[in-house]
Amino acid sequence: MKLTVMGCSGAFGAGQHTTSLLVDDDILIDAGTGVGELDVDAMTRISQVFVTHCHLDHVCSIPFIVDAVGPARGAPLIVYGLVETLDALQTCLFNNRIWPDFTALPHANAPWLQFRPIETGQSLRCGTRLLTALPAFHTSGAAGYCVDSGASSLAFTGDTGPCDALREALEAVGNLRYLLIETAFCEHERARAIASRHLCPSLIAAELSKLRARPDIFITHMKPHAAATIMSEIEQLIPDRHVTLLQRGQAFEF
Repeated sequence: MKLTVMGCSGAFGAGQHTTSLLVDDDILIDAGTGVGELDVDAMTRISQVFVTHCHLDHVCSIPFIVDAVGPARGAPLIVYGLVETLDALQTCLFNNRIWPDFTALPHANAPWLQFRPIETGQSLRCGTRLLTALPAFHTSGAAGYCVDSGASSLAFTGDTGPCDALREALEAVGNLRYLLIETAFCEHERARAIASRHLCPSLIAAELSKLRARPDIFITHMKPHAAATIMSEIEQLIPDRHVTLLQRGQAFEF
């Protein structure tokens, strides 16, 4: 199994793409601006999107995928997420005002898009791959995902603040090899991180101090102007962990 980082930035701009992770060549975890790195043929191969939450930087490319390759696909694009997230996408995005409702187009009995709800803790098998929704503490309906190849697993937190339920779920993954975890703000913005349910260096340090598992850790969703400061603060606070900055284009084989 291969997971490729199409986007992992907490902001959008030249050289920066928001969250999108490609599993092999047919599954996306989130669909931020990183999807723009895929050509039309690659987008046509996407069969499923697992959404962590409904914020625009994680879902903005779903409408464009459907619009670009809907006619070329033999089946609808399936979008998985917690009920609250899917409700928000239907009500606020695919509502025939912001974007056409492709859950009913071009025909109600043959749409180009389908929403399928999942629950925290639920696992779905996609071929040889097992994807499990993880708890998260962010907006209503937020989740992370664990991707298990059978040999080892990669967990992606999505956006989250401190979350005991997430830590407990990670502890239950017996073959956890990689952990992609957000740290959106530097330490002087700790109050902002808490208010917006994100992490900062001292908050992630506290979370990792309670995590008995020892995966390789990659930091994602940083604001570009603060990346160097955040990584320096993390290295000072967590000297006993292997912590690395996640990079666009990085690939994990597991």
